Amino acid sequence: MSTPSSVTTSRIGRKPVAVPAGVEVKIHDQKMSVKGPKGQLSIPLHPFVHVKVEGNEIKVTPNSENRKIITGKSIKLYRSIAGTVRANIYNLIHGVTHGFERKLMLVGVGYRAQAKGKVLSLSLGFSHPTDYNVPDGVTIETPTQTEIVIKGANKEIVGLVAAQIRRIRGPEPYKGKGVRYANETIELKETKKK
Repeated sequence: MSTPSSVTTSRIGRKPVAVPAGVEVKIHDQKMSVKGPKGQLSIPLHPFVHVKVEGNEIKVTPNSENRKIITGKSIKLYRSIAGTVRANIYNLIHGVTHGFERKLMLVGVGYRAQAKGKVLSLSLGFSHPTDYNVPDGVTIETPTQTEIVIKGANKEIVGLVAAQIRRIRGPEPYKGKGVRYANETIELKETKKK
């Protein structure tokens, strides 16, 4: 059985995160903030890992000061934390340089969407149009009446907004009408036969 002193980071956790030109990284009081062309984001850092900026790379390593409190079955958890922190840092860097986007499609007769500033107006077969208030840090575009493109620097918020809009009228299982992700496949059920 391995001991806490032999704990290594996960394969993902071992890979350094490249910092592109024009991106500023600051670490202060177990908090990391990243500033780039698409905005500024920050995340809290887990006490079990040590994050270090070396040149144009960010390295995540287990925090040796906290190794003594990890025993037995917690070793796997300890290793996975480094991989998770590294993935979160990568998402921050990618978000402030390139940003994230999710596409939604409206399927159904008369279903349409229109972006009006900070409000997304949806006609989804209800007796009245539904308005969705767009949160800060996210922009919504409607290239066509049946397409919604959600863009933002924070991957978590972009995914959350996409899920909230989809939840307004999720795809139904018989004809597939509703709001769905652009790459989503809906398994349709057979209608009841008389």
